[in-house]
Amino acid sequence: MSRYVGITVLGDFILSEGVEPVLDNVTAAGATAVALNPTVTAESAEGEGSFQPPDDAGSSPRLFDRPLFGKRSLWVQSEISYRPEPGLYAESAYTPRTPGELTETHGALIGEFISAARQRGLDVFLQLPAARPSGLRDEDRPRTPDGEIPEGRMADTASLASPAVRDWNRCYTADVLREYPEVSGFRIDWPEYPCYTWGEVFQDFGTHVENWAADHGFDFGRIRSDVGGLKEWLETSLTDGDLAELADRDRGRFRLGREALARPGVVEWLRLKAALSVDLVSDWRKAIDAVDPSLQLMSHAFMPPWTLVTGLDFAGVAEHSDAVSPKLYTMHWAQMVTFWGNELMARRPGLDERLLVRALISLLDMFDGTVEDPGGESLVDYRYPEPDEPHPVSDSAQRRKIAQATAAVGRRAVVYPLVHGYGPDTDFHRRLKIVADSQAAGVWINRYGYLSDSKLASVGQLFANGSGEESES
Repeated sequence: MSRYVGITVLGDFILSEGVEPVLDNVTAAGATAVALNPTVTAESAEGEGSFQPPDDAGSSPRLFDRPLFGKRSLWVQSEISYRPEPGLYAESAYTPRTPGELTETHGALIGEFISAARQRGLDVFLQLPAARPSGLRDEDRPRTPDGEIPEGRMADTASLASPAVRDWNRCYTADVLREYPEVSGFRIDWPEYPCYTWGEVFQDFGTHVENWAADHGFDFGRIRSDVGGLKEWLETSLTDGDLAELADRDRGRFRLGREALARPGVVEWLRLKAALSVDLVSDWRKAIDAVDPSLQLMSHAFMPPWTLVTGLDFAGVAEHSDAVSPKLYTMHWAQMVTFWGNELMARRPGLDERLLVRALISLLDMFDGTVEDPGGESLVDYRYPEPDEPHPVSDSAQRRKIAQATAAVGRRAVVYPLVHGYGPDTDFHRRLKIVADSQAAGVWINRYGYLSDSKLASVGQLFANGSGEESES
């Protein structure tokens, strides 16, 4: 029996390849579900719109595996795929995107794809940001302990406590379900505080969170003071001795415990963000139930241990989600080591880079630190991989993270790890096999444009038999 396999397919490749050819490819690979967003994308003149694939995390330009309008990288323009119903947004401070020419000429394609996929027996999900309304205002952006918007944010998401964002989510949900009633449900991305860059780690201390914290019994003043103190210590007082301790797996855990005891507001901060994440997902569930309680809700998440910082509480979120998809976005893990490491080196230029790298990869659990699985020793070893480079994360670390996420979710929901298609064929096969060999109920793959025919064949080989055993050729 085939296991659950979901593949994200966006409107650009549907327009480029056609509805039926795309569905032929994903079903041949064993897909049981697809996801897309209510957006249509077409090729544009050079310099107009956005360049695709996008610059991700400051990376060198990526390349699609599948030609998009005959090219592996190009300029495109995107527009909303349908005409919103203005009356549904009466309670929202935010308004939906304005339809345009692309909406008129190609927007119907999204509905056609949904209908065709359903006719083939596939589940179809709308993939939407959990807290990112159209035209996000500064007043709804997260803040650092000093009240500033974090610099260099890679994920421009909103404060999870913003009432305006909650209103938008409810109105937007009703609108897209009015337009696309055939969908099976929603996959929401970033119902948490992404922490790709150093500044993003230390959020959220805005007015919305302060008010929410007061209403839910958190000592916001102590939280802000202790987190601010932790940030200041890391940026101004961190020593090589500290790094040596943190680089040691066992000693590092003890040191983290000591720091937590010294700053109890930091632990409260983690609890606060976790409570906010659960509350946000609960609001999404209520918004969906108001239209159709039979629809599914799936929540994307970072992997442990990042979720301690992002706020994603697997157990709590699973109470309101049919499935949870922790992300095996290993190219991001590598880049985060670089982002965090460069920031700390800039603030503490005398630090030993080797010790800093060892501390980061130990705390983030990216390698075992053994002779067989040492990991790199320089920040350059963790740059964003080129399209033909394997991702610098060990197999054992990925297995642990899947097991940790699965244990945390328990029986409250199913777990479908989310694998990114970016990277060479052999490395994608390696990372996908880790999921296929795990106890996870299935997999989601992001996204179709990075899935060459060879990669699609890997999906079929690894999941068609209901296990990670590869079929005999």
